[in-house]
Amino acid sequence: MEEFPYETRPNNDPAMATAQICVLFIVLCATLAEDIKLKFKPATKPVRLFTEEELKRYDGSEEGLSIYMAIKGVVFDVTTGKEFYGKDAPYNALVGKDSTRAVAKMSLDPADLTSDIAGLTEEQLNSLDSIFEGTYKAKYPIVGYTASRILKKDGSPNEDFKPEDQPHFQIKDEF
Repeated sequence: MEEFPYETRPNNDPAMATAQICVLFIVLCATLAEDIKLKFKPATKPVRLFTEEELKRYDGSEEGLSIYMAIKGVVFDVTTGKEFYGKDAPYNALVGKDSTRAVAKMSLDPADLTSDIAGLTEEQLNSLDSIFEGTYKAKYPIVGYTASRILKKDGSPNEDFKPEDQPHFQIKDEF
């Protein structure tokens, strides 16, 4: 009987080499995955539909309640920016409502605190898109959408609503 009954030569099986490379790749990906950060903040709560009245409740005036702000009909949780959006903070006027026009115009004028974008210049619309993508979607989780985006004034579904037909709406706004 031999001292080493098992073959000790290197295994030259291509299938085994491929399997080893796959395992190495998976281990490497799992190790690096923790270092990669998302470009957007995922929602921490279920996404929901907000009426204007419901959104008003999240204006930063009630301690312990989240602070929400809508832009382009998308509701963001801006609570982590409480120093900007909280009670008596510089941009508190923007929260608890859809402030699309104010963001586009970089205005705190009460007349601009609306979702209406009619009459905005191309420069203002480009600014809106840039701030929407680069600031809000990048920093704050989406918690819902305003009801006015998809419902009629009587609350019934708007069958004519098509996101792709909305002015300055891009499907990536949703994700």
